[in-house]
Amino acid sequence: MRRVALLTGASGGIGQALGRRLADEGYDVCASYSRHDAEAVASYARAQGGRGIAVAADLSDASAPAALVAAAEAELGPVDVLVANAGTADVKGWRKIDLESWNATLAVNLTAPFLLSQQVLPGMVDRKWGRILFVSSVAAFTGGVVGAHYAASKAGLHGLMHHLAPRVAADGVTVNCLAPALVGETKMFPADLDTGTPPVPIPVGRIGRPDEMADMAITMLRTGYLTDKVITVDGGLLPR
Repeated sequence: MRRVALLTGASGGIGQALGRRLADEGYDVCASYSRHDAEAVASYARAQGGRGIAVAADLSDASAPAALVAAAEAELGPVDVLVANAGTADVKGWRKIDLESWNATLAVNLTAPFLLSQQVLPGMVDRKWGRILFVSSVAAFTGGVVGAHYAASKAGLHGLMHHLAPRVAADGVTVNCLAPALVGETKMFPADLDTGTPPVPIPVGRIGRPDEMADMAITMLRTGYLTDKVITVDGGLLPR
C-alpha cells in the first residue's frame, strides 16, 4: 500500500527537489503551492506510477491548512508524511520590520506548520506510523541574513518540534527539522546568491543545492529511530 505525502512550498527549488524525491520513494504526493503552480511535481509523481495532485493554498490564511489537508485526503487518502516546506522571506533590517510583516512571516513559517500538524497527527497516531518534517533554517541558530522575523519564525519551528516529538514518538510518529543554510535556485534569499558566491564565509566555498536538501530530507523520513532532532545542512557554516 502506497503512503501519502503532503508537501507545502512545492513550486520552489527545494520544494520541487523534495517532491521528486518523495515520488521516487514511492509516495503519492499532494504538492501544495501559493503563487507558482506545482503541477510539475504532481506530474512527476504520476510519471513514476503513483498519484500526484497540485493544490493551491494561501498558508497566510489560518483556514487554509485544514482545507489543504481535506483536499489531500479526499483525493489521495490519509496523510502519512507532512513536509512543511513553505516559507516566506521578507528581507528587512530589524528597524524596518513592521507588525504587518512580522505577522505575515510568522503566519506562513510557523502558524501554518502547527495547524497542519494538528490536522494530520491524530490520524498518524491512530495508524501508529507517521512522519513530520519541518523545513527550518540555520537562521534559527545564527539570526541569518533575512531578518529578525524570519529567524524567529524558524526558531519557533524548533520549539514546536521539541513539544510534539516526545508526545507522539511511542505511536510510531517522528517529528524533525531540516535546517538548510544558503541554498541556490530558491526565492528565499537575495538574487545575487544565484551566482554561487555566498554572502558569508561557508567552509565548503559555495551555497547549497536543492537536491542536497532533498537527499537529507529523505534520509530523515526513512529513519524511524530519528526524532526530535534539528539536522543542519549548511556546508560547515554552523559547527554543532
